[in-house]
Parts: sequence; C-alpha cells; structure tokens
Amino acid sequence: MFRILGDNAVMYLDRTGSGNETAAHLRIDPRLTIMFCALEGPPLIMRLYGKGRVIHRGSTEYAQLLAEHFDNDPPLGARQMVHLDFDLVQTSCGYGVPLFDYREERPQMDQWAQAKGEDGIEAYWREKNQVSLDGFPTGLFDSAGS
Repeated sequence: MFRILGDNAVMYLDRTGSGNETAAHLRIDPRLTIMFCALEGPPLIMRLYGKGRVIHRGSTEYAQLLAEHFDNDPPLGARQMVHLDFDLVQTSCGYGVPLFDYREERPQMDQWAQAKGEDGIEAYWREKNQVSLDGFPTGLFDSAGS
C-alpha cells in the first residue's frame, strides 16, 4: 500500500508481520532505502535513498494520511506507516531479477487478521512487534512517534 506524497516523499501503510525491524532500526538511524524490481518487461531495479520515519497509529499525521490516501479505510492489521523523504534515486540493470507473473494477492493476511480481531492483533503486536530481533525497541505503542 505504497503512496507517492510529492516530488521527493513517499510512504507505505505497514501491515502486521512477525517482526518490526524497519521501525526499530529507523529509531537508531533514519537512513532508509526502498527498492523496486521489475518482475516483468525490461529488467530494471530502482532504489530511493533518504531519511525515513515511522508514523504511529493514533497520531494526527496518521489520521490525516489515512483520510487523504486510504479513504479512512485501513485493512485490519494496519500497524503503522513508514515515510521516506528521499534525496537520491538510482537505477541498475536488474539482469539478475527473475521474471514473475502476478496472479493475485494472498488471502492469508486478511484471514489471519479477521480471525484475530482488533484485540488479538494488538496482543500479537505486544508480544512480537515491540522489540527487533537484535533487541531494539520499535516504538510501536509510542504515540509521540519518537
């Protein structure tokens, strides 16, 4: 759920996962790279380099972006948003990226989230998403967004 916010700003709506590494590492160092790979057509890789930050659920900015870019309708399990102000774009050949044919989204994420419900998802976040694999706090429940 990637969105272009301006000439040098993008964001994505981050859904629940078994870890929360990006959030933890952005608290330590705001450098972030987002990479895109062409899976069909000519081979190409594009990377956006810049300064990233997490936008926490419950914050004014989260609510504003949710309204502007997602019609106030996040999927169940939407955990946070990741914002990137980028100052460098690079491309490379992508010769090593295999070709893939997109069929459809996998249904498991939505099924899992529906089965858990909002309270179950929050309990999962508290158990699995507050600390990175290397022990750094993710700030998931930090409404100040630090």
